[in-house]
Amino acid sequence: MQALFQKPTPHEAYARQLHQAGLDRRPAGRAWLAAAEQALRDSLVVTLPITETGYFRPERPTAASYRYAVRAGEQVHVSLTLPTSAPVRVFLDAFEVVPGRAPVPLASADTLVLDFRYLADADGQHLLRVQPELLAAGRYTLRVAREPSLGVFPVQGRTDAAVGSFWGAPRDAGVRSHEGIDIFAARGTPAVAATAGFITRTGETPIGGRVVWLADAAHGNHLYYAHLDKQLVTVGQHVRAGDTLGLVGNTGNARHTLPHLHFGIYRSGQGAIDPYPFVHHPAPVAALPSGPDQRGEFVRLRAAAMLRVSAGKEQIGHLQSLPRLSKQVPLLVIGQQGTDLRVQTPGGQIGYVGEHAVVGASATPLRRLVLPKATELLLQPTKTAPAGGVLAPQTPVEVLGQQDHYSLLRGPQGETGWAIL
Repeated sequence: MQALFQKPTPHEAYARQLHQAGLDRRPAGRAWLAAAEQALRDSLVVTLPITETGYFRPERPTAASYRYAVRAGEQVHVSLTLPTSAPVRVFLDAFEVVPGRAPVPLASADTLVLDFRYLADADGQHLLRVQPELLAAGRYTLRVAREPSLGVFPVQGRTDAAVGSFWGAPRDAGVRSHEGIDIFAARGTPAVAATAGFITRTGETPIGGRVVWLADAAHGNHLYYAHLDKQLVTVGQHVRAGDTLGLVGNTGNARHTLPHLHFGIYRSGQGAIDPYPFVHHPAPVAALPSGPDQRGEFVRLRAAAMLRVSAGKEQIGHLQSLPRLSKQVPLLVIGQQGTDLRVQTPGGQIGYVGEHAVVGASATPLRRLVLPKATELLLQPTKTAPAGGVLAPQTPVEVLGQQDHYSLLRGPQGETGWAIL
């Protein structure tokens, strides 16, 4: 695939601004750029459609990324919503994932209108990166769904539920396979243009019977309508989406079957491709997660377990688990999809865990104590981590979790950070 844009994306333009201001040489700026690159390498796996809530951490620049499978002919619809009061810029970028190569940019959202659609040219894997501007904080809701790229179904009054024979089905006792889909309808039902274009051929063949070929000049595809009872267009005619091309029948080698339209799509240099993704209306986007909003809060596992790289009961692929974690490790909730929480470990790894597999760290602290001396609260459980604050001697604290020798402390005013006790 080729990039759909030549000018810098909003994300690239912002990165240049950081460079011009010298912020890319400061820790926060370097961390922001590193998070953007890390997201292209370590994406979570999702099955479309998804609705996921998310959370941006101001003290630790991160970027969320989602990898999903696409079919040629699908249109992917990406939408992100923010609270109306949030003056935050967010960058949405879609990429094609090609093994052994850097991700190929496909489409980006304007930072003011976080909603866009793009066409999948081929079967494969795509990746969506979501990243706010530097030091931004807030919550968001992300929706990613499949849509048909052809705006009109090729048989009037029908939907993809009328497809009775699919791509690849055996034909002639297995000698050949079906290079299209069969859409069943009553004889005389209008077969209509699924998109605007020009009629390039009409005629009658032993296999296809009465046929019409429609060129979709905008995308380089040729749409094939076969087994028509009548043809109602002529070569060279320009048609609009929805115009009638002919009437459904069972001519050609379909004369012993019920009336139906054989609908095919051909691409120059590639031949026939599966037309079903071009016309299929998948399931609608899921509703928002129900229950309390835990984004920005810490939780712990009820029992030692592995985080997952994908949400849902059925995991995708063969590399589905992250390192095993003990039940003392605090996990920051940064999103939710259905009944799965997207969490971040103290080391920065991101994965999914079922909401019923965790307990709230604040509601069930490991223990409570009084600090014997002034204690710095580190932003991360490492020696080199910067301090985010200091608690005075005799301050009562709760221990929310443990990572190696570090304890995650919460003070009486909600101050949270890491320390060695």
